[in-house]
Amino acid sequence: MKVAFATDDGVRVNAHFGQSSMFAIYNLTKGSSELLELRRIPDIAAQDEMGKIDSRIEAIEDCTLIFLMQIGASAAAKVTRRKIMPVKVPFGSPIDEQVKRLEEMLQGKPPMWLAKVLRAEEEEGAGVNGSNG
Repeated sequence: MKVAFATDDGVRVNAHFGQSSMFAIYNLTKGSSELLELRRIPDIAAQDEMGKIDSRIEAIEDCTLIFLMQIGASAAAKVTRRKIMPVKVPFGSPIDEQVKRLEEMLQGKPPMWLAKVLRAEEEEGAGVNGSNG
């Protein structure tokens, strides 16, 4: 499962979704986690609010969860329509602590919200891999 973290420094969750300059992308499995990349968002001066939201959604469209400090209602609606679940955490939460917490949840019995996300991801994967064209 790929997870994005809204960050300005690659270390802490310290950004509002619409203003985040980058996303730390991690891959998590039941037994491990790894930082895949830091995806920087290009600063386009003339971009309106919807353009900012859309460019950020494009940057994380392969992720299942997005950890962030804050997200507006319209952005949250767009994100969830793309089957990405926004997870609000306190400002400055260390990314490595959030990753560790997720790993522990995956190894045990995940909370209902995470189990639902994982089930949806499995169904989507089965649909993509199970079709012949």
